[in-house]
Formats: sequence, structure tokens, C-alpha cells
Amino acid sequence: MRVAPAIKLTDAERKKLKSIAASPRQPLRLVQRANIVLMAERGLDNIEIAQKLQVNIPLVGRWRRRYAADNFAGIQKDKTRPPGKPKTPPELIQTILDKTMQEKPTAQTHWSQHSMAKAVGVSPSTVGRIWRAHGLKPHLVETFKLSNDPRFAEKLEDIVGLYISPPEHAVVLCADEKSQIQALDRTQPGLPIKPGRAGTMTYDYKRYGTTTLFAALNTLDGSVISTCMQRHRHTEWLKFLCLIDRTVDEKLEIHLIADNYATHKHEKVQRWLKRHPRFTCISHPRARRGSTWLNGSSATSQRRPSDAASSGASMQ
Repeated sequence: MRVAPAIKLTDAERKKLKSIAASPRQPLRLVQRANIVLMAERGLDNIEIAQKLQVNIPLVGRWRRRYAADNFAGIQKDKTRPPGKPKTPPELIQTILDKTMQEKPTAQTHWSQHSMAKAVGVSPSTVGRIWRAHGLKPHLVETFKLSNDPRFAEKLEDIVGLYISPPEHAVVLCADEKSQIQALDRTQPGLPIKPGRAGTMTYDYKRYGTTTLFAALNTLDGSVISTCMQRHRHTEWLKFLCLIDRTVDEKLEIHLIADNYATHKHEKVQRWLKRHPRFTCISHPRARRGSTWLNGSSATSQRRPSDAASSGASMQ
């Protein structure tokens, strides 16, 4: 069993420690240590001293031992701390960077801090620190698409010009379709929310086939003209154009921005547009998969999908 060292003070030492313990100007830590030594001299054990001063027992034992070994110098200053962990060697940092940028882990889409740490033999926090210092984010991927339309710049200027400076007495609409939307409904009606209970719904549902959403966004006020139809042909597109024609004030011209989907170029659609001269249709630059917002020619960042994730269509 470890025995706390006995403390014996001279009159001068006791007077000095009492002066420190009673001084309101001394640092709190030094006052606390002086009280520990004075109580230890009176024969109190470490547990009693810790209870009286409301500190932990190891702290009492530490300063008691240091005073017994070095007198007042042992409690006056904290001991210098050992040096921290050595810095990561530059060679190891370069290895982590090379593996991050040039390799992929087995059966994974990208490196994580833990997988990289295991591969190179460092801690995950070290990997994270190196990645942050060099601006690497393996969990993110940027997507891009370059248009192959020879009139890309011309069409780009037309569309951006409409967004920035729309013509007077006209409305600018961005139109698109979202097909293959599942029409689902719950098998039973749910109950509304009430105090002490959340709203309810059944976990199962009924399938009612699929539908196609047709929508046109007014870029000025954010309003949307929309409808759902069963199919996605030029016939449905013509119905949607008629809906827009009925909804928009007849005094306004309509600038309709749409993609290059085949139904938009059908000859019946073209004849209908000629009979409705207030419509001006603008097709954005051609790409493998276009969008009303021209994001086919820009880069966007997104989280990497998991290997098992399936891709689905999204409305641009």
C-alpha cells in the first residue's frame, strides 16, 4: 500500500504558506496547493484533505509529493509537459495524398478517414487533418456535362438574356416534364395531429400506376402552371400548351423555354405554334440530357452514391 509522505515545515515555511493561503491576490492554484501542504503537516490524510478542499484525491497526492521532494519550488510552478506527438513525416503525407487522388479502396466508392487510416497506419484524425489542409473531400464528386450543340453560345445568350432582362408585356416560362411518377395512396385514412399524439398513416399503400407531371415555372414570380397526364406524347404536350394559353393573360406574349425532347418538335406541335403567334419557343443547347436551367454545361457537387444505390430520373 502506498503511504503519503509526511510533511514537516519550519517556522519560516509555515508562515510563508499561511500567507499565501490567506492572500486574495495569489493565483487560486497556488492557494490551493498551500492549503494542501498545511493540512498535510497537521497529519490529515489525502482523502480528508480532498473532502475539505473539494478536489480529487490524486491532485492532493501529487502536490503533497512534490512539496516533500522540492519544498516550495515543487508547488510554485507546474512541471513542463512532455513534447507532443511527433509531426507526420512529409513522406507519409505524400503517400496519403497519392492514395487519395490516384487509388480507390477495395469494394468501396471512395476513401473514408478510417479506411485510409487503416491502409497507411495512422489515426483517422491525422488523415482528416491532412485532407483539410490540402482541400481534399473524397466523399464529394463534381458532375459536369459539355454540350455538343454548335449554336451553344447563341442559345445560351438567348436564355440568360430572358432570365436577366425579360421583355415587356411578356411572360417567361420554363417548361419540363417528369415521367414515371408512381401514383400511390394509403390503404386507410390517417388521423390528424392532436396534443400528445402525432399524426398517423398506414405503413402500406396502394399502387395506381404511373403518371407524368407537366410543369411551367414563371421565372418572375415563381408561380407554376402544372397538370398530370397518363402518357408522355406530343398529344399531351399540346394539351399542356393549351393549358398555358388559357392560364396566361391573353395580352401577354409567352416565351417558353423547353428542352429538345422529340415531342416538342412534332409537326402537329409546330403547326399549333404557328396558329398561336404569341408563343415563342426557345430550345436550350443540345446535350445528351438537357435541362431548362443549362446545368448541362456547368459543374455541381454532390455526395458520392453508394455502390448499391440505383439511379433514377429527376426533373431538371
